[in-house]
Amino acid sequence: MAYSAVLPLTQADWRLSGKEAGLIQSAFHLGYLTSLFIVGFIADHYGAKRAYLTTGIAAFVSPWAFVLFADGFWSAFWLHALTGLCQGGTYTPALALINDNVERAQRGRAMGFLIAGSSAGYAICLGVAGLTLQFTGWRGALAAVACLPLVSWLTGALALRQTPNLVHARPAGESLLASLPAVLRNRKGMLSIWAYTFHNWELLGIWAWLPAFLTAALVLHGSGEAPTLALMFAALTYVANIAGSILGGTMADRWGRTRTILLWSCASLALSFSIGWLIALPVALLVVLACLYNMAGIADSSTHSTVLAESVPPHYLGVAYAVRSVIGFGAGVVSPFVFGWALDLAGGGKGSTDSFAWGIAWATLGLGGLLGPLATRKLQKMGSDQH
Repeated sequence: MAYSAVLPLTQADWRLSGKEAGLIQSAFHLGYLTSLFIVGFIADHYGAKRAYLTTGIAAFVSPWAFVLFADGFWSAFWLHALTGLCQGGTYTPALALINDNVERAQRGRAMGFLIAGSSAGYAICLGVAGLTLQFTGWRGALAAVACLPLVSWLTGALALRQTPNLVHARPAGESLLASLPAVLRNRKGMLSIWAYTFHNWELLGIWAWLPAFLTAALVLHGSGEAPTLALMFAALTYVANIAGSILGGTMADRWGRTRTILLWSCASLALSFSIGWLIALPVALLVVLACLYNMAGIADSSTHSTVLAESVPPHYLGVAYAVRSVIGFGAGVVSPFVFGWALDLAGGGKGSTDSFAWGIAWATLGLGGLLGPLATRKLQKMGSDQH
């Protein structure tokens, strides 16, 4: 989120095209999906708690490389990839910890609280960046944000001090690597993974480009402090995500997993195909739509994680999340790049306020996300709504 927060400023300083700006964001996701794949195996072999605490050290050290040394497209690309490469231990092991320690009837809501915590982090990140940008440049804003992952690790270590480190026994004679083909053969698990993949295409594109879109809208309306205001408004959309994540997880426990996914995925698709054309709306109304968009995009995220956890045996859940990460975050690597490319091709590019260019760019997220509800519908027919 920190890079998204200062994207309009770095885009101007480094003279980046929309495609280059999207590639830098994609580099983070490429590193992140690599780390998620590796950490999935680590969590299965050594236990989720141990994986979370050990890899968390790299997670709070690595952002400083970008803060100190990024000075153009290529350095930003590789250093952002490094930051992503060090972040995977904060996600997959956390999901496994919830699956191990929360009963099924409350698991969707618990996953929702985890995603809500992530959204709170995104909101804090954008809020801190927006505040510090009033007193310093983009590098100083990123430095302030880079202090926060240490707080995260210390809080996690404190919260887990009484939690056991569980290692689920594998069947006799089965190696850790045998889990990989087992995941690929699991039809229900793979349908969940594909549904999550198309969900991720849309969601990670939203996160990468929403601050820049709000900046363009503010420029269109003549605001003199567009970047700072856009960050504050984007932070507000992540505050809305907190409620959306908890609501989505609670709905999944009460009304069914796939039913909840279908509702929210269709709502976010409708906004993907419409919000770009509405850039000239009054700013207040556009911010409300952005809040609804971000909320709908993330509300089913925790439910996707819950469905996968309930579709595969616990001894290879980490590997299942690893496979999902490669495919799902692989979509997230491509999505911001395609968005920026479409923005350029449609005559937009950096600083554009043209509704046609933004409408085409946002539609790429909708097109990529269309297959998600179809995979979820197949899951529904296989009984994933039993609860």
